[in-house]
Amino acid sequence: MNEHVQANKAAPLFNPLSPEFIRDPYPFYAQLRDNDPMHVTPFGAFLASRHAESSLVLRDKRFGKDFVARSIRRYGPDIMNEPVFQSMSHWMLQQDPPDHTRLRGLVVKAFTARRVEDMRPRIQEIVDRTLDEVIPQGRMDLIEDFAFKLPVTVICDMLGIPEEHREAFYKSSREGGRLLEPVPLSKAEIAEGNAGNAVSKAYFQHLFELRRKQPGDDLTTQLLQAEEDGAKLSHDELTANIILLFGAGHETTVNLIGNGLLALHRNPDQLALLKARPELITNAIEEFLRYDSSVQLTGRVALEDIEDLGGRRIPKGETVLCLLGSANRDPAVYPDDPEKLDIVRANVKPLSFGGGIHHCLGAQLARIEAEVAIGTLLRRLPELKLDDPDSPEWRPTFVLRGLKRLPAHW
Repeated sequence: MNEHVQANKAAPLFNPLSPEFIRDPYPFYAQLRDNDPMHVTPFGAFLASRHAESSLVLRDKRFGKDFVARSIRRYGPDIMNEPVFQSMSHWMLQQDPPDHTRLRGLVVKAFTARRVEDMRPRIQEIVDRTLDEVIPQGRMDLIEDFAFKLPVTVICDMLGIPEEHREAFYKSSREGGRLLEPVPLSKAEIAEGNAGNAVSKAYFQHLFELRRKQPGDDLTTQLLQAEEDGAKLSHDELTANIILLFGAGHETTVNLIGNGLLALHRNPDQLALLKARPELITNAIEEFLRYDSSVQLTGRVALEDIEDLGGRRIPKGETVLCLLGSANRDPAVYPDDPEKLDIVRANVKPLSFGGGIHHCLGAQLARIEAEVAIGTLLRRLPELKLDDPDSPEWRPTFVLRGLKRLPAHW
């Protein structure tokens, strides 16, 4: 055990909502991987920081989501009366088979490689229009004025949200991430989650009415048709999963674009290389995903006793949290300087989109959105500089890692 860890014996190895951790979690991950790769957190979860254990847990059928039982264990039997927890219990993200299989089967068609690739011209058009508006001003916030606009517009297109309703979504706050944190929510935070859930529900009921009267070629119409065939989808499942798709469809992509742009500007040699060789963008996106993942953690529950995971016994019902951001920098998988940004790195296979049956549905869409957004920005604004690349303002959440703002000028 090195001296630094010894000196910090009093400080917890994993304190994900501390400002130091949010600013830069990677040194803490290195300590965990070296000293306690299956760390037990103060509230009893196991924390997998290496790639081997994380990738196994994501793919192994002995692990599942077990959302309701897990929430009751953490908060007590009344937690499922809270509307936001009720809604989350219907998310396919929190479901196990057979419900997960049924729900995912209903939406997977909208995210096939072919359909997503066909969206590229529309994505290009949105990025160009956004830049046309902002270029004459000489400055912008890369998060709010650029990264946020694109995925929100794309998910509104996919869900059939009419143009005249979108202004509210462009202005909406990005405060939902706290619900996903591994640190238990306070009463006030649960109340806030319930309020946000009520607003979303009210809007989507309105959208459902509209699409029942005027069906479109969109995911909402498709799911409403599945709801009519009651065996496929209940009304609560429909509402919860549209809310999930809306949030998941933009949150993480905003962060991927923002974190990628920050990483490039903090590594001027890599920025110069990508400008000189724009064809490297596809591999560069994989490296951004690896280097500073928009999703840092995902959890599973042991559905049976696991005798040995990284040297620990995991009893049935216990939670294992997989630190994706840490696994992505594990020297066992990336022996060639994993802490360095290298856009020509070979064999980059980040765990940022999860794995197994819950592998992110929108992974390919997010990749294309980031590719078009970052590639176009570098081409059209080659002189762009960040106001303050050294101390940017991070959002105070850990699971969804992203910037609050990223001011730039040209």
